[in-house]
Amino acid sequence: MTKYEYTVQGVDYEVEILEVEGTLAKVTVNGTPFEVELKQPISVGKQIHAHQPVAKPAAAKVVGEAPKQEAPKQEVHAGDGEKVCSPLPGTITSIPVKVGDAVAVGDTVVVLEAMKMQNNIEAENAGTITSILVKEGESVMEGAVLVTIA
Repeated sequence: MTKYEYTVQGVDYEVEILEVEGTLAKVTVNGTPFEVELKQPISVGKQIHAHQPVAKPAAAKVVGEAPKQEAPKQEVHAGDGEKVCSPLPGTITSIPVKVGDAVAVGDTVVVLEAMKMQNNIEAENAGTITSILVKEGESVMEGAVLVTIA
């Protein structure tokens, strides 16, 4: 098992590579299991070392979550969907959802403190949270993408 730490748009990710077979890799991202498809297979003779990345993050695409899904769902990739943006600058105080959660129109997806007031940032469309691009305590500017919903 090889672990990597990435920061993408100010969000920290811990990626652990569990297994690689051809162009399919089993990984966990911040503890959530995924299977990713590599653009190029890793040759069998190559060993994975901590200093040698398996593939560039942009070269992998999410093809589905691990077997914890109960019913077959339409495939949704990380980051797909409508963006929920910050309406004003402030500090993220709470994120009551996680990737994979179903949300309805009007559900609070992020709580933002601005001018000493707590502002509930709500989903403008129903769907599934596909990515969370902020973390608690982080300062954001107006227009910053907070989460995506597909």
